[in-house]
Amino acid sequence: MSDTPSTASAHASPAYTITGHKFLLLFLFLLATLIYYPYAGTSGAGFYIFRLLGAVIILLSVYAVSFRRSLVLLALVLAIPAIVERSQILRDYTGALPIVNSALSLVFDVYIVVVIFRRVFGNDRPNAETIFGALCIYLLLGFSFASMYSLLSMVQPHAFYLNPATNLRTIPSRFDFIYYSFGSMTALGASGITPVSDQARSLSIIEAISGVLYLAVLISRLMGTYRQRLNG
Repeated sequence: MSDTPSTASAHASPAYTITGHKFLLLFLFLLATLIYYPYAGTSGAGFYIFRLLGAVIILLSVYAVSFRRSLVLLALVLAIPAIVERSQILRDYTGALPIVNSALSLVFDVYIVVVIFRRVFGNDRPNAETIFGALCIYLLLGFSFASMYSLLSMVQPHAFYLNPATNLRTIPSRFDFIYYSFGSMTALGASGITPVSDQARSLSIIEAISGVLYLAVLISRLMGTYRQRLNG
């Protein structure tokens, strides 16, 4: 049955265009973060623009899981430490407070990944939006493992070694962990950054395996759906 004029106009409205593409918006902002990160700097306008971008991504993540009220409420609660973490309000603090806040921010990242994963892979008829959801999961996994590495470095300052011959600094930054995370997950490798402690090496192995398994599951899911459509 064809859409009625009112339905068609609703589908074509700007509100529907935005609300119907939650995962697309999140994916674009996540990708923009990777592109803009090296140019953000540690002060000035670029720094604050990047922090604002991080806050927008957190809000878009909450919006992306707004399928039920209970999911949104929990996401909003967990988003508070995540926003504090992205804004780097506690970057000059020492002690347990930054560690606890980073751990809670990591819980937010994992929660978003789990909710989107269940939504995307629980859909019997994948479409373009669910494909973008799957891509969001892949990027969020990389950022989540980067947060794990950063948290580990707070507890174990010498968990990672940066080769001074190939790095501009000896203490890893957030972007160093992002670079290492995606290098590990894609099997590309992150030259110049070496996991030293047993915990760092174990976490690196887990990420490499997770990246391979996720792609295998995603391809299998898409192929299964394609066969169902052919047989149907």
